[in-house]
Amino acid sequence: MRQREAFDIERWQPRTSLGRLVKEGKITDISQILRAGKPIKESEIVDALVPSIQEDILEVTLVQRMHKSGRRVKYRVVAVVGNKDGVVGVGHASARDIGSSIKKAVKVAKLNVIEVARGCGSWECGCGRSHSVPFEVSGKSGSVKVFIKPAPRGLGLASAEIPKTILRMAGIQDAWTRTEGETRTTLNFSMAVMNALKQTTKVVMSDRYRERVALGKTGVVSG
Repeated sequence: MRQREAFDIERWQPRTSLGRLVKEGKITDISQILRAGKPIKESEIVDALVPSIQEDILEVTLVQRMHKSGRRVKYRVVAVVGNKDGVVGVGHASARDIGSSIKKAVKVAKLNVIEVARGCGSWECGCGRSHSVPFEVSGKSGSVKVFIKPAPRGLGLASAEIPKTILRMAGIQDAWTRTEGETRTTLNFSMAVMNALKQTTKVVMSDRYRERVALGKTGVVSG
């Protein structure tokens, strides 16, 4: 886990209309942006609205290629950011030095943040708390497919290290995961997990299931 520098909103000069609305205090919650489907083009927006956001590195890879002037070497970094409370993002970037590549990857991850719906979808638990996913979801990227299933409270994250780190950053404490494909490719593995988490807010519920949620008869926790 990397130590994040403190963000000074007074020194920030927004370059987009969305950034100006955030600095003026007209938008105070990241959910207002994510639920409206507005693209985030400044990482400072996330810094301002999610001050508790943290960052971690999933992979650092040395990439080499031959050029007519000689061998070119770059560092490729895959990073994850999250507030451990329903907001998470993954990004990757390359640069000639490792410090610059980490900063760029973290910035891209902030531009790609999503909101994750949490709940208690396990029939073995039914505690009603937002500690797991509300129902089974799956995501695919390249040859990798990831399945995330609700787990009872106290089980923990039964998964490989990459999805475990992303789920922890999203605020999911208990879950089972199953994977298919070439999981050694960290970027595809990470994006498959992210695509699965996106489904927690995109699944269309039937009228009967929606009625059960409203009556509190399922483990889904809204908001």
